[in-house]
Amino acid sequence: MKRNYVLSILVFIFVLLSIKPIVEEYHYKQASTKTMIENAKNVLGSDLRTCCMDPVTGFYRNGRCDTGENDYGTHVVCAEMTQEFLDYTKSLGNDLCTPKPEFRFPGLKAGDKWCLCAIRWKEAYDAGVAPPVVLESTHEKALQFIGLDALRKKALRKI
Repeated sequence: MKRNYVLSILVFIFVLLSIKPIVEEYHYKQASTKTMIENAKNVLGSDLRTCCMDPVTGFYRNGRCDTGENDYGTHVVCAEMTQEFLDYTKSLGNDLCTPKPEFRFPGLKAGDKWCLCAIRWKEAYDAGVAPPVVLESTHEKALQFIGLDALRKKALRKI
């Protein structure tokens, strides 16, 4: 009986020691993402501004087109929805009009601002249906996928 008790204690200690690196890595990633968000720049090189709070947009649902290692879609382009774009993206299998509460997604309509995937915006641009963008609220990472000239051509406000 005493032997089983000692063995149980040893297993418990082993599990705790095994979990510590996982917990430390999680906290490091959280701190790293927070720093990345706090220091985010837009495509013009200045501080990233809020895209939209109603509906609340962004991969992190903080109103900004911030990104991080878990944002596989790279939701970095702040765009004002048009019906033409909403129809286009739906025809490709991405229905942005239907609410999906489980993802805190309200469903969009023309006139809403939303952080779009850079690659989808570029596809729409190439197809002639890209929605206008807010340059000050579009994350600099968008430039890895889209030229600044293309973004400027579709800017809501010419800068």
